[in-house]
Formats: sequence, structure tokens, C-alpha cells
Amino acid sequence: MDNFKQFETVIGGKKVIVETGKYAMQTNGSCVVRCGDTVVMCNVTMSKSPRPGQDFFPLSVDFEEKMYAVGKIPGGWKKREGKPSDQAILTSRLIDRPLRPLFPKGFFNDVSVIVTALSVDYDIAPEPIAMFASSVALTISDIPFAGPTGSCDVALVDGKYIINPTREEREKSLIDLTVAGTKDAILMVEAGSKEVTEEQMLQGILFAHEEIKKQVEFQEKMAKELNVTKNEEIEYYTIPEDLTNDVTNYAMPKVVEFMKVFDRHVRNKLEEEVDADVLAHFSETYPEKEREILDTLYNIKKKVMRSKIINDGVRPDGRTTTEIRPIWCEVGVLPRVHGSSVFTRGETQVMNALTLGSLSDMQKLEGLDEEDEKRYMHQYNMPGYSCGDAKPLRSPGRREIGHGALAERALLPVIPSEEVFPYAIRTVSEVLSSNGSTSQASVCASTLSLMDAGVPIKAPVAGIAMGLIKDVEQNKVAVLTDIQGLEDFLGDMDFKVAGTKNGITAIQMDIKIKGIDEQILRTALEQARVGRLAILDKMLATISEPRKELSPYAPKIITFNINPDKIKDVIGSGGKTINKIIDLTNVKIDITDDGVVMVASTNAEMNEKAKQIIQSIADEVKVGNQYNGTVVRIAQFGAFVEIGFEKEGMIHISKLSSKRVEKVEDVVKVGDKVIVDVIKVDDHGRIDLKLIAKENN
Repeated sequence: MDNFKQFETVIGGKKVIVETGKYAMQTNGSCVVRCGDTVVMCNVTMSKSPRPGQDFFPLSVDFEEKMYAVGKIPGGWKKREGKPSDQAILTSRLIDRPLRPLFPKGFFNDVSVIVTALSVDYDIAPEPIAMFASSVALTISDIPFAGPTGSCDVALVDGKYIINPTREEREKSLIDLTVAGTKDAILMVEAGSKEVTEEQMLQGILFAHEEIKKQVEFQEKMAKELNVTKNEEIEYYTIPEDLTNDVTNYAMPKVVEFMKVFDRHVRNKLEEEVDADVLAHFSETYPEKEREILDTLYNIKKKVMRSKIINDGVRPDGRTTTEIRPIWCEVGVLPRVHGSSVFTRGETQVMNALTLGSLSDMQKLEGLDEEDEKRYMHQYNMPGYSCGDAKPLRSPGRREIGHGALAERALLPVIPSEEVFPYAIRTVSEVLSSNGSTSQASVCASTLSLMDAGVPIKAPVAGIAMGLIKDVEQNKVAVLTDIQGLEDFLGDMDFKVAGTKNGITAIQMDIKIKGIDEQILRTALEQARVGRLAILDKMLATISEPRKELSPYAPKIITFNINPDKIKDVIGSGGKTINKIIDLTNVKIDITDDGVVMVASTNAEMNEKAKQIIQSIADEVKVGNQYNGTVVRIAQFGAFVEIGFEKEGMIHISKLSSKRVEKVEDVVKVGDKVIVDVIKVDDHGRIDLKLIAKENN
């Protein structure tokens, strides 16, 4: 405890306590951050040396959801946490994205960042606290890191921006915005919103940056007080200067030449020939330096491509900076599917399939949030063949889960309410071909499928990805509309914006450089707006509005109300009654606590039959009511009549006729259809009936 230190700051009006030097003493950096009853721990570690032959920075980031943090025992027979939830994976990505650009070039030691939610107050979200804690742990460690960074969530309620809002404020907010950055620039943006304007979104980002500056200043003071020193013995990967000069002099003219070719497939073939030629040319001069030669070639290609865009305004495929690739769309491509579409933009192509289900088909969630089910689900798959790669299929990775969540977030604001459209909705985007921004193509394809299925969405949504080329030496910037794969790979920014014609519904921005300023954000948002509207026009030329009728293969849902006190009667002991209704009619039945009943089936006749049965169970039997019934049993003293589903009353022999009756069978037999009047209902629910008439049998 000799090294224990405690620091205090305020984030969004809430006191935050940072502790270090008390726990996890074998890490390179560790901290515990407390805000109210929300407590997270971040531990960062670094390997002692780089991996042999490593050619990318091996950073791993994990956000650990511990169910004890919210007083829950995990489900399943193991009763322990299993693979991370989608929300945990998305939080891991949020933490990773602003950190990754801030590690030194050529740094290939393994770095692990593990953030664990130890205690969670539902009013204080752990995600922004976790992002803040990750920067703190790296800043006070000996790991080289060009931070600190700050992070926060922003809500917009009644025209006022709020930092790290409460649960109630989030529910009222027009935006759900997460921003991370340094004191000088924005590094990462993630947002969902209810059709807000570009200016509203921009002001939210700038508001967050003012908070971020305070967080960075606080961490800098911490590091100074703790006398932090960074490891100066790290082995960085570098390319010898003479090799760089020789390869550049030889390869530059060849690279310039093939970069003039706009056809990607021809250009790729020429590129492979140049790579092979350069490797062969320097095989004797620089033996066993193939990696360094190829890395130099990469740098040359990057320089040439960026120069053509910055100085000539010409992109690799010949487009201008604001031009969108050719688009075509189609809907109704899969006959048995409830809604389907294909959206194609250049060489990016996504097929989307939509399925409608009853509300019992909603996705069940298990995590640290109070929300435990999800009605609208969007999933994204990108097999190897979409990039021309021959590789086996795997379970969805972090990228696939992230892209699926982004498209879901973009579409959620336009999904009709449960009251208007009482269906669970699943859209699945299958990437058939990839060359830039498949996530935003997924947004477009999903919108088309929703309209093809007849889902009454509030407005169609389109998405577009913006890129950036920033030349610091020339002080020039080019913002690119509809980036393709090469521009993403060799560029400085991937800025995805989705929305309707009225406003933004989702944003995701990742930066490879050390941040961008307000002017770049402003330009990117405006270009994205213009591009989004152009894409919407193409989509609406294919299908202009949701279809009026659902697919004949989609379930038809009827909704009605019953007395909530009668729900237990409809369900029956151990679900016996409701299961009998389902077996009899082959429908799905959902009943809410307030007595709303939803019956779903592709057979309208069975829907109606199930409705009549449920209503007959739920209807209260009152004295004076008349019923059509069937005699089901005969006793010496009277006849038992079924007047509803598994609901019986008895006609005493004295009530079968105004005359004396010797035997019950003299008046009615089993199977007779009768009309009866209710004359008494006792305290135990037993029903006494009087025969009014027999129907023609």
C-alpha cells in the first residue's frame, strides 16, 4: 500500500475517484475508477519484446462484463460468464479505436488492455468510465503511448447537451453520442440519433471535446505527480535508410505508372508484377530483407495515391472527391422470404433478407444493462468469397458484430412502434462483394428489405462512408465521398454517416492519424448529407414506399385485449391451457402483463379461432348471459354444458323444462347443441344454467 494514490476529478457534474498502486501490482499500469456506485478496473500489460516477424501492432482490448456487478447470477448450467455479449464486444471496440492510433510506429510488442466492470449503477453507464480508465492506465504505465485521451457520452435533451447522462436522460435524448479524443483533436465518434441535423451532431461532438480536454489535463497532472517514465529500451521496427532510398528511386516511376490505371483488377495485376520485379531486383543487394522492401513499396504506393488525390483531385478509380460509384438495387429477390433486396454500389454488394416473427421471437439479452430483450435485430455476415479469398467460414468476429450493430442503430429510429406493428423483425445482411463501406451498404439493403416486406417504417434510411487524405507538409486536406477499399486502407479516416432525408440516425468515425478538427468534421458531414440524399434517390427509384400487404408467407398478427385478472385462466396451471390452444390452432400466442393478446399465424382462420377461444376463457360469466353450448356429460341430476373453452356449467334436471322431467336423457343427449341462460355463479365459480332451447342437431 506504500504506492497507493487517490485522485479526484469531476466528469459531467459527477465526482470521479481514480485509485492506483493498491491492486494488480504486477501489471505495467493499473487503476480503479469509481463514479457513484459504478466501479471499473483497468489493467494494462506489455510483452518484454516484440513478436518475431510481427508486421502489425498486436493490441488486444477486452471489456469484461461480470454479472456480479449488477447482482445477477449468469444463466446456463455452468453459472459463470461465457463468451462476451455483443454489448461487451462493442464496448471493447469503443475502447480500442481511440487508443490504437496513439502507439508509436514500429512498436510491435504485445499490449493487453483489460477493463473489468466490478460494480454498475444503472444510472451511471460503465462504458465511458471504462474508456476513461483505459487511458488512465496507459498514461501512468511505462508503455509508450501518445495520450492521454478523454472520452464521454453526450445526450441532447430539450435543446441542452449533457455529459454522461443518466438512464432517464438517455431515454429522452435525441442523440446517443460517444466521443473520444486528445486535447487537440477528435479521434473517435460513435452515435445513434433521431434524425438530428448535421449542426446538432457537430455541436454535440464539440461539446464533448471541451469535456475531453479537462480529462486529459487531469491525467497529465496525475502522471506528473506519479513521476511516470516511459520504457526507453523498446526495440522498434525500422527500415534502413539506404534500402528506403534505393527502393524508392527504382520503384517510384513504376508505381506512378500503374497508379494511372483506373480499372482495379488491371491495376492489381500490374501492382503484383511491380512487386515481383522490385523483390527480384534487390534480392542480392538486400538479402533476407523482403519484408523491408515490401514495406517500402507500401509507403511509396501510399504516397503516390495520396499525392494524386491531394494535388490532382483524382482518385484511384478516376472519380472526383465528391463522386459516388454507380448504384443499382432490386427487391423481392427471394420468393419465400418475407422481404429481400440487393444493394450494389460499385464493387460493394449486399443481399439482405428480412424475417417477421411474433413478439415471443424477440432476442433475449444477458448483460449489465436492465434491458433484457430486443425487438429489432440486424445481423451482418462477410464471408471470404466477398473479397475473393478462399477461407473457411467462422463465427462472426468483432468486426461483423460491430458492423451489424451500426446498421441496426441507423435503422432503429425509423422502426415502427410495437403498438403500430406488433412484430419482431430480423434483417440479415450477406456481403456478396466488398470494396468499401459494406456496413453502409447494409443500411441501404436493410431499408429496401423493410419496405419490400411491408414494414411501415417512418422514413427510408441510407448510409455513406467518407474518407480523408491529410497532407501536413502542404497543409492540404481532401475529404472523399464514398470511399473504396484502397482509400480506406491508405487513407486517414473512415467516417460513416447514415440517415433519412431529414437528418442523421447513426455515425461512426475512426481516425488513423492523431485526430481531426472542426472544419474537417463540418466538411465531412456536409458531403455525407449530399451523398446520402443522392443514394436515397436511387433506392426510392426501385421501391418508393413500404408495400401495403405483407408477404403471404409472413405471420399475420391480430391483437386484442382481455382482463389482466383473467391471464392466469388463459395460461392455465403450468401453461396447460394455453399450450392446448396452441396445439389445437397451430398459432403463436403472446400475452402482456396488461392483458394485450397477440395471436400470430399464416392462417387467418386459425388466428380467429384462437381469438374466440381466448375470449371465451377470459370473458366473465354473469347471471343473465346467454351462451351457445354443447352437452358434454350427463348425470342423474342434470346435464353439463361446455359454454366456452374448458368452461362448463350445469343444467339441473329441474331447469331442463317447465314441465317435470323424469330422465335427463328425455330432453338432451351428449353432443346436443343448446342455448342456455346463466342463472347463478357461486363463490367457487360454479355455474348454474337453464335450458332455453335446443338447436337443430
